[in-house]
Amino acid sequence: MATSEPQCGTESEESTAEPTATVVANPEEYMKHPLQNKWALWYFKNDKSKSWTENLRLIAKFDTVEDFWALYNHIQQPSKLGFGCDYCLFKDGIKPMWEDDRNKLGGRWLMTLNKQQRHNDLDRYWMETLLCLIGESFGEASDDVCGAVVNVRPKGDKLAIWTGNCENKEAIMTIGQQYKERLSIPSKALIGYQSHDDTSSKSGSTTKNIFTV
Repeated sequence: MATSEPQCGTESEESTAEPTATVVANPEEYMKHPLQNKWALWYFKNDKSKSWTENLRLIAKFDTVEDFWALYNHIQQPSKLGFGCDYCLFKDGIKPMWEDDRNKLGGRWLMTLNKQQRHNDLDRYWMETLLCLIGESFGEASDDVCGAVVNVRPKGDKLAIWTGNCENKEAIMTIGQQYKERLSIPSKALIGYQSHDDTSSKSGSTTKNIFTV
């Protein structure tokens, strides 16, 4: 016996349904929040069969708050990286290497963490470092910031903020003091600023500090 097919998508003549109103979303809800600078995140994997430059890889660039968090939430935390690996966040156009024109006259605020801090502090410190950079947290001194690096190493991980001019003491000290406060580093624990020139030409295992906070 043949059966009648349901008439999909049609309304009976007796239907009294009101037409559905179309809701237009507020376009401001979908607007992204621009950052003052465009940033590039780099990843270094220590593959001894490749050169240093071959091991350095650009992951992504971003220039909005939303794109930063989308990237940050997608990648591994520093504490999960293998030994010898680095993350580098730099202003777009500046490569994370001493030889770059924007870096070669500069230096870095360097903080070395002990092994226990890898589990307790490293990831939080790195996130705060990133937020300091993209949020231009150092006022006018933020113009002197080039980027930041986290090095994951067996003897102790390192965090550094790179600046463009190692002779710009006022900006350097502003960055160092505010960075230390942002990470809640105890006042008695000193962090040092070193020039890239001294770091690249050092003969021993340590580099002298030009400034400390």
